[in-house]
Amino acid sequence: MTINAAIFGCSGPELTRGEAVFFRDCNPWAFILFARNIETPNQVRKLCIDLRESVGRDALIFVDQEGGRVQRFKPPHWREAPWAGKFGDLYELNQRAGLRAAWLNFRLIAHELKDMGVSANCAPVLDLPVWGADPIISDRAFSCNPEIMIKLAHACMAGLTAGGVVPVIKHLPGHGRAKVDSHKALPIIEESLETLINSDFIPFKAFMDAPMAMTAHVVLSAVDPHKPVTISRHAMQSVIRGELGYQGLVMSDDLDMKALKGGLTKLTEETLKAGCDIVLQCSGKLPAMVQIAKGLKPLTGESMRRAELAWLMSEYAMDFDVQQGLSEYENLMGILSASNKADKFSKMFGFS
Repeated sequence: MTINAAIFGCSGPELTRGEAVFFRDCNPWAFILFARNIETPNQVRKLCIDLRESVGRDALIFVDQEGGRVQRFKPPHWREAPWAGKFGDLYELNQRAGLRAAWLNFRLIAHELKDMGVSANCAPVLDLPVWGADPIISDRAFSCNPEIMIKLAHACMAGLTAGGVVPVIKHLPGHGRAKVDSHKALPIIEESLETLINSDFIPFKAFMDAPMAMTAHVVLSAVDPHKPVTISRHAMQSVIRGELGYQGLVMSDDLDMKALKGGLTKLTEETLKAGCDIVLQCSGKLPAMVQIAKGLKPLTGESMRRAELAWLMSEYAMDFDVQQGLSEYENLMGILSASNKADKFSKMFGFS
């Protein structure tokens, strides 16, 4: 049966009959979970089984489990993971400790996700935050320094893949300068292409072989002043596949975000025509998913090849002693606690 180029959410902690029928008929490539879908470990395990049964195959199931402000799995059933900026702070005190702690943190996350059937994580964030930008990125980034960002992002990806969870770099080609949150409005980045190449693009260029990447709903005025990157064929070809040389699967950010205007069917068509391999729609609302389905196309050719390579990364997890890993991780993070180091992101973006 034809697999369609979409990732969908669902409405609640249990798959409804209507959703199961729709997924059977539409056959999306993958699924994504949100807080509304999560109650207990056993409930999530059953939901993941039901989602896969609806399409009759071992589909990838995604989540946003970065840590800090963006984590769907939370206490009391799951560990509270820190925001990425904490690892940047630790790295500046002790490079080896920072890298090892980042690896352990995401290896522990991978263990928790894999145990429930979740096989892909929308992390790491590679957007470089800058002074004066909207705080939507801020402490979700490992560092404002691209060299530190790259090293810690490698540790993050290595930890996830060691646990059989596929990482997704985001938000290609950079959201760090955005002065508005793309969940609420369309950011327009006015900097020159030369400035972007020498700053914002640097972390992404270092990950041209990453299995999956998520787009940023931003306008780069120097590239295409009329369309956000997600629906701009010129931006996709000249920047993402061109300047950055990115070879992996490109998925859109959520098409429901207010940065994008127009009906969901048209947006789906524009996103796929621009060169995204997969569209992402997160609301879990069946009427919205039906509108997306009307604009979908089958996953074929290079897009299918990229999707298959990404899926293969979820097939193998290395052995890991969870208690030993957690103990080592806590000892390493104790170095940061003992230093009383000020959080750079709290200062930069005014968090309390």
